[in-house]
Amino acid sequence: MDAKALSPNDRTRALEVFVAVASAGSFSAAGRQLGLTPSAVSRTVDRIEARLGVRLLLRSTRELTITAEGNAYLQAARRILTDLDEAEQAIADLGAPRGRLRVSASLSHGRLCVVPLLGEFSARYPEILVDINLTDTVVDIAAGEADVGIRFGLLPDSSLNARRLGNNRRVIVASPAYLARHGMPRVPGDLHAHNCLNFNFRRAEPTWPFRDAEGDHAMSVHGTIEANNGETLGQLARSGAGIARVGAFSVAAEIAAGTLVPLLETYNPGDVEEIHAVFVGGTHMPLRVRTFVDFLVERL
Repeated sequence: MDAKALSPNDRTRALEVFVAVASAGSFSAAGRQLGLTPSAVSRTVDRIEARLGVRLLLRSTRELTITAEGNAYLQAARRILTDLDEAEQAIADLGAPRGRLRVSASLSHGRLCVVPLLGEFSARYPEILVDINLTDTVVDIAAGEADVGIRFGLLPDSSLNARRLGNNRRVIVASPAYLARHGMPRVPGDLHAHNCLNFNFRRAEPTWPFRDAEGDHAMSVHGTIEANNGETLGQLARSGAGIARVGAFSVAAEIAAGTLVPLLETYNPGDVEEIHAVFVGGTHMPLRVRTFVDFLVERL
């Protein structure tokens, strides 16, 4: 008997072997992946078929073809192995949180607010490998594209859990050099004579909101440059290219340094976007996810 042949009672290992064969397309490739000989892999599949009384794979000299019964068994095998991995991870997580944690955050907020915290988080939880992706594209958390996503604005109805991290106030800013050249807008209507920089993505407001004694109203603004994130608009405003309305977090340092000046604050409607961490909850939520979300709530 092959020294590396599998015990007939090792059904979990048999599931792994069958999934490897179906994925690799051959006994030899699956064997290399698992550290088994092709004959050991073949005998394992034979034992599964004998136990079930059905043919799972059609063998030829050139290829393996999976049958309808084989496809059904493959789906079940993958589900069982995934459940087993999650159960083992949940038990392992009863100790120190560990494992790879995939985080998705927007370009500006991620760079300015999340990334500066990661050193502290890693020092506190060295067994967690943080894999962060900064993008303004919304990733699908439910589909497994990330473990935690940081989202701005109203959240759509979904099966995801959410924890509130704070809110994002808006502010209109320009550089002292721009204002010296073009003048200080005193009322919202003055913006018609200025180069107003705006966002270019779909959820961007086509107008800027204001509040005065008569109530709230929105005004269309126009400019020569649009961008997909507030940090870029703030940078353009700082360079003197025009006036921008952006999240206060993205220009807080520039306002404090005097390189950007808040404008029309008397007319600021006080609108804010709520910021949430979203993730897949439930009884099998890994401890590393819960730990990171709790950390964000604490620090943000």
